[in-house]
Amino acid sequence: GCQIIHPPRDGGIRYRGLTPEEVQSVRFLPFDYEIEYVCRPDREIVGPKVRKCQRNGTWTAMGHPSRCLRTCPKMHLSLENGQAVARAMERVPVEGTWLEYSCDGGFRLVGSARSNCTKLGRWSSPKPVCEREPGGAEGTRRAGGGTGVRGGFRGGSGVGGVPRGSGAGPGGGRNVQQPPRCPRVPQCDPGQATKYLYELLYNDPIKIILMPGCSSVSTLVAEAARMWNLIVLSYGSSSPALSNRQRFPTFFRTHPSATLHNPTRVQLFKKWGWTKIATIQQTTEVFTSTLDDLDQRVKEAGLEITFRQSFFSDPAAPVRNLKRQDARIIVGLFYETEARKVFCEVYKEKLYGKKYVWFLIGWYADNWFRIKDPAINCTEAEMAEAVEGHVTTEIVMLNPENTRSISNMTSQEFIEKLQKRLGKNPEETGGFQEAPLAYDAIWALALALNKTSAELVKKGLRLEDFNYNNKNITDEIYRALNSSAFEGVSGHVVFDASGSRMAWTLIEQLQGGVYKKIGYYDSTKDNLSWYNNDKWIGGAPPADYTKVITTFRFLSQKLFISVSVLASLGILLAIICLAFNIYNGHVRYIQNSQPYLNNMTAVGCTLALAAVFPLGLDGYHIGPGLFPFVCQARLWLLGLGFSLAYGSMFTKIWWVHTVFTKKEEKKEKRKTLEPWKLYATVGLLVGLDVVTLFIWQIVDPLHRTIEEFTKEEPKTDTDVSILPQLEHCSSTKMNTWLGIFYGFKGLLLLLGIFLAYETKSVSTEKINDHRAVGMAIYNVAVLCLITAPVTMILSSQQDAAFAFASLAVVFSSYITLVVLFVPKMRRLITRGEWQSEQQDTMKTGSSTNNNEEEKSRLLEKENRELEKIIAEKEERVSELRQQLQERQQVRARRRSSNPARDADNHFAPGPGAAPAPFYQPSLPLVRCLVSEQADKLGRGNCDGSRVHLLYK
Repeated sequence: GCQIIHPPRDGGIRYRGLTPEEVQSVRFLPFDYEIEYVCRPDREIVGPKVRKCQRNGTWTAMGHPSRCLRTCPKMHLSLENGQAVARAMERVPVEGTWLEYSCDGGFRLVGSARSNCTKLGRWSSPKPVCEREPGGAEGTRRAGGGTGVRGGFRGGSGVGGVPRGSGAGPGGGRNVQQPPRCPRVPQCDPGQATKYLYELLYNDPIKIILMPGCSSVSTLVAEAARMWNLIVLSYGSSSPALSNRQRFPTFFRTHPSATLHNPTRVQLFKKWGWTKIATIQQTTEVFTSTLDDLDQRVKEAGLEITFRQSFFSDPAAPVRNLKRQDARIIVGLFYETEARKVFCEVYKEKLYGKKYVWFLIGWYADNWFRIKDPAINCTEAEMAEAVEGHVTTEIVMLNPENTRSISNMTSQEFIEKLQKRLGKNPEETGGFQEAPLAYDAIWALALALNKTSAELVKKGLRLEDFNYNNKNITDEIYRALNSSAFEGVSGHVVFDASGSRMAWTLIEQLQGGVYKKIGYYDSTKDNLSWYNNDKWIGGAPPADYTKVITTFRFLSQKLFISVSVLASLGILLAIICLAFNIYNGHVRYIQNSQPYLNNMTAVGCTLALAAVFPLGLDGYHIGPGLFPFVCQARLWLLGLGFSLAYGSMFTKIWWVHTVFTKKEEKKEKRKTLEPWKLYATVGLLVGLDVVTLFIWQIVDPLHRTIEEFTKEEPKTDTDVSILPQLEHCSSTKMNTWLGIFYGFKGLLLLLGIFLAYETKSVSTEKINDHRAVGMAIYNVAVLCLITAPVTMILSSQQDAAFAFASLAVVFSSYITLVVLFVPKMRRLITRGEWQSEQQDTMKTGSSTNNNEEEKSRLLEKENRELEKIIAEKEERVSELRQQLQERQQVRARRRSSNPARDADNHFAPGPGAAPAPFYQPSLPLVRCLVSEQADKLGRGNCDGSRVHLLYK
């Protein structure tokens, strides 16, 4: 691995996947691990931003240091009517970057030609300007204000003033004069605008009209102008906030409000059938108020803005959120420079193509996405791919009809004259599209001044009498402007109650990298003029959201039918076995197998097999209303079937184990079989199940629940996703009930296996099929213990879960029926025992087996009594032998101590006679003696002489 390295000054390192605590405790990072440098605000990383750990234990590009340097304002990177060439610049201008300025032909540079970015984050020299050389053609600015800078609101960004005494045409006896050249406010800077505003107001001549350009400057100027009783007329302000008459009482504009886009957007949403809209905006007042207006209009139209994202300078996170929220129809509100950032992120997130439609503002330059921008890292081709197909709405700034305006020019003639004055590439000139609005603003001003002058003459006043305290003249100008109505080169010029221009909206679409007009919308008449030339990447307008189609995962019908056939055959087999057992119930061999318990087993197997059918029923066969009943049927059939089938077998094996594995004294007490006890045991097991199931059904009944899976996208349709769902039988505390149920049944299964193993070698005629019962218990227990947990694990796979559960039931039932009943059938059929038993019963009225069994029982009892007697006799004989030995020892000691006395006291044999030895009986003779009782029964063969000798 690689050793952790130190971050650069004024910066840090982002360790992916590690917490700060983990970073403190780690010294080495593994191979292929990546780290990323980050800098403090107002600083930019210079050098490698990401390093990767190599196999040799070093980080990549360690020969190139990474530093966090201060950034300088980007506004110096562009120069109107000139160029700014950067030297030693990274992605953005940082400390050490040099700029060299030069002007276009016909312009001269005013200011320093070079400027460098210092350590303080400032340029060493103010930004120069390119002024037209004396004798050059006129610029595009007229009657106050200046041309704007691309990337902001189009139109002028300056503050112009019309001096008092600038008369009007025929009505005032004067021609419209060109006002003095006014200073340009760079980048729509409100601070600079404030400075120039006060310079205008506190220097002669007195101004009668103020003409700001962009919205940010207009907001400041219009709010302050009422303090000087000045009328404000703007040609490039579109902020909806400027429509507030209480805040801006003297403000007019020939540029319509930005909210005029919203009725057009709503109309397009309706046309294409979209109801769910997403938005992303730059956090400025103009866009926020526009979006608030759009939100209100969307709600009134019955539509919905589902996602609303905003950003200040970095749109990466909001774009990712739009992708995550599956936004399809997106309205973007931001300036041109930010638009390039947004669509670079759009390309990275793949938030474009046939599934998406973007709505943008139409006043960007036609090639805005091709302009090289150091703030983004996307190529021109990538940007072109990302923006293809987007729709723009733009206020109509040029009359589409070729009619003559009040200036006796058509809109096309006006454009031709303007292009001749601008020279090459007029479309790329800032404010070009707003030029008709500025031209009509001058006409609106001229006509208003003419009308005001005529009205003032009636009152004995002149325009030259205006001063900053004369509110009467201001009111006359206000009324004149408010009643303006004429045909301009931008269309019909008329102001609404808020002083905003009413206009048409142009709808364009980017097709093949070129904007194409696809329609117009007149919001005043709610009239949409459509060209039917809109093109879509997917061939048709996309859906506004991914339509989620809910599909249920149903059980395979082939599997269900196959298992159902097996279950049906099993039920038929159970019925045959039950009928056989009932029909042959009088046969002794069947009677010795406890036929009633076997009947219960057959009935239980039938119920368990019947449960296979509701197990396979789902929404394919029944509706949601019947599903709870199917759930209850599954539970009751399986529960009662198991209790009857397994409970009857468990009872048999339990009785056998109880009788034949206990001590002898307890065996005798329990060998008398009482059938009612067996039936009571089965009834107890069934009763416990009935009580448990009944409580379960009352307290927490089973109902239909839906399990949802991950959405699936079909290959054929990109606007549709499939949401698979699966029906389940469940209850609120399902796990608790299953734990009780499975726990009880599991203990019975384990106990049954134990009892079957313990009694495997026992033989009894009371229950002559207990070995078969043990075999059946083995199979049932193993299948159930395996299937229950596997089925719970596979609950989300309907086919596998049904196959395991149903086949376990089927095989358990088949094995039980075959093992218990088939051997009985085979024996009765092959030996014909049911015939001989029936004939013997008809002759004697009872079975001979009963007599033989009684005799056998009596003989066993008699044998046990004889064994007790023999044991007592053997104990008595052993005592006698011990006494004889003691007497012999006493006599032997007396002889050795006094032989004469012994001779006198004892019998002496006659001459020639052998001495009489003391007789000690042998063990066989003792056994013969104690068998005297057996001799009485005619079973002994003892020698009478030997017994007599022993008694002597």
